[in-house]
Amino acid sequence: MNTLNAIRARLATWAAVAGLSLMLVACGGSDDPLRRKTHLGEVIGAEDVRSGTYAWKGIPFAKPPVGALRWRAPQEPEAWTSGRAATSFGNACAQYGRIYGPGANNRYDLSIASTLGQAVGSEDCLYLNIWRPATSETNLPVIVFFHGGSNVSGYTADPVYDGAALAKAANAIVVTPNFRLGVLGFFNLPQLKTGDAAADSGNFTLLDHIKALQFVRTNAEAFGGNPQSVTIMGQSAGAINVWALQTSPAMVASSPRPFHRTVPLSGGISLASSLPPGSLPMIAPASTYLLQGNALLQNLLIADGLTSDAATAQAYVASRSADEIAQYLRSKTPAQLFATLLIKLAPLGLAGSGPIPDGTVVATDPIAAIQAGQFVDVPTLAGNTRDEGKLFPSFLPLVGGTGNARLVSDAELFINHYGYNPNAAPQTRVEQWIAPSYLPVDAPVSGFTARAEALNRVFFLNNRDSVLNALKARQAKVWYYRFDWDRQPAPWNDIYGAVHTADLPFIFGNFGPSLFGNVWFSTANQPGRQELSAAMMQTLAAFARHGDPNTAALGVNWPNWPATLVFNASPTAKSISVQ
Repeated sequence: MNTLNAIRARLATWAAVAGLSLMLVACGGSDDPLRRKTHLGEVIGAEDVRSGTYAWKGIPFAKPPVGALRWRAPQEPEAWTSGRAATSFGNACAQYGRIYGPGANNRYDLSIASTLGQAVGSEDCLYLNIWRPATSETNLPVIVFFHGGSNVSGYTADPVYDGAALAKAANAIVVTPNFRLGVLGFFNLPQLKTGDAAADSGNFTLLDHIKALQFVRTNAEAFGGNPQSVTIMGQSAGAINVWALQTSPAMVASSPRPFHRTVPLSGGISLASSLPPGSLPMIAPASTYLLQGNALLQNLLIADGLTSDAATAQAYVASRSADEIAQYLRSKTPAQLFATLLIKLAPLGLAGSGPIPDGTVVATDPIAAIQAGQFVDVPTLAGNTRDEGKLFPSFLPLVGGTGNARLVSDAELFINHYGYNPNAAPQTRVEQWIAPSYLPVDAPVSGFTARAEALNRVFFLNNRDSVLNALKARQAKVWYYRFDWDRQPAPWNDIYGAVHTADLPFIFGNFGPSLFGNVWFSTANQPGRQELSAAMMQTLAAFARHGDPNTAALGVNWPNWPATLVFNASPTAKSISVQ
C-alpha cells in the first residue's frame, strides 16, 4: 500500500481507535493522572504545580527518519511494553544554527551564539509534547501548534512554545510536534522517487505534520482531549504549513476530518501568479525545488572530487542508477548537506524551504484550490503583527532601501539580548543597530519603519489579502487580527515594535527567557501585556471550542474579515478595538 493510501486508511480507522481509547479510560487504566496509555504504550509525564498543569514531553510519533528512512514518509514507531518516561523534550530536528534555533543543547542558552551556521539538532527528532490542565476534566479541545523558523530552523523546546500557560488559561490540550526542516523536510529530486505519490511529493515536513495529527486523533481521549475538536495553529513558516494542510488534496480527501479549525499567523500560501506584481510569494513552484535538489547533488559530487563541474556532474548522475544516487545522498551527514546549502546554494537563491506544490500533498495552486472549493472547509482565525517587516532588515533593499538595515551580526545580537536588563537605563542606542541610511527611523519613505512597512505590504499583507479574500468568498467563518503592541523599552520599541513573532509570547503566556524576552518585557510594561495576553488566550480558547473567537474577555464584538481586531495594550491595561 503506498503512503497516500496508507494515510487514507489510517484516517479511516481513527474513529474506531479513538473509541477504544475511551475504554482504556482517560488516565490509561491507572489512578495516576501522569500515566496515560497511548496506542504505542504507556507514557509517564510530570506535574508542574506552579502552572497547574500536567505535561508529557518527547513522545515519539514516528520512527527516526534516519538511514534508509531519510526522505521517506514517516513510519509508525515501534511500540513499547513498559511505562516510558515522558519528561524531557525530544531532539530538535537537524538544522543549521540560527538565532531562532536550539544551539548545541536543545535549549535556549549561550551555545546558540557559537553554533550559528553549523549543524545542530538530530535527524532522530520526530517527537511531540502534550500539556493539559492538572484536572480530571475530559472532552477538552486540542490545539496543535507548528513552530516557525522559515521551515529551516526552530524546535519545540524553545521556551516561547512551552504549552503550560496556554493549556491552563484555555482549559485545553496543547500539542507541539517537531518536524523535519530544510532540505531534509522539503526536497525534490527524481532519483528519490519510488512511485509512492505522497513520499514522491518531497513534502516530508507536511507528512510529519499529518503523522502527528494521526497520533493526536488516535490518542486525544487518553489525555482528556476531544478528537472531534482539533485546532491546528502555526506561526510564520508554521502558518504557511497550516495553509498547505487546509488546501492539501490529501487532507480534502481524508475522512474523518483531520482538524476542525485553523489558526495561521503571519503566513500565506500564494504563488507569484496569485499576487499583484512586485509581491513576494510565500511558496515557490515545484521547479524551484527541482533546481535546488539538482544543485545540491551536483555540488556534493564536485566537493567529493567525483566530478569537476556542473556538466560532468550531470553526466555522472546520468551514468548511475537512481538507487546509487539515493544511497550517495543518504550517506551525507546533515553537516555536509547544510554546508553545501549555505556556501554554494544560498548565493544562487536556492537555500529556502517550504511546501512544494506537487498536486498530491500540496495543491498545485492553493489559491485556485480555495476558489474551486477544494479545501478543508473549517473556521479560520488569521493574524499578523503590525510591523512584520522589522524582523527582516536584510530584505529592505527589495523595497528601495540601501543595504542591510541592521548593523550588528547575529552573534552580536544574540549575546546582547541574552544578557540585557530591560529594567535598567537603555544600554544601547538605535544608531548602533540601524544603518544611517534608514535614520531617523520615523522618516517618511526612507526611514526604517517606512521601509519595513513597505516590505510588510509586498510580502505579508499581499499574501494575506490573497488567501483571506479567496477563503471568505467560499465561507463566512474567517476572522483576522492585527497585533500592535510596541511598548518595549527604548530603543527596542523603534528597532522592533510590533515585529514578526511579537504576538507569540502573548498567545502562549510566556514572557520568560527567550530570544527577545530580555529586550521586550520590563516591569513597567508587565500589567498591560499580561492583561492583553490573558485576553488573547481566552479568545483562542473560545475559537478552539466553538469555532468563533468572540468572548467577553475582548470587551468588543469581533466581526468577520475584512474587519480587523486590533490587539494592543498600554503599560498598564489592554486596549482592544475593531477597524
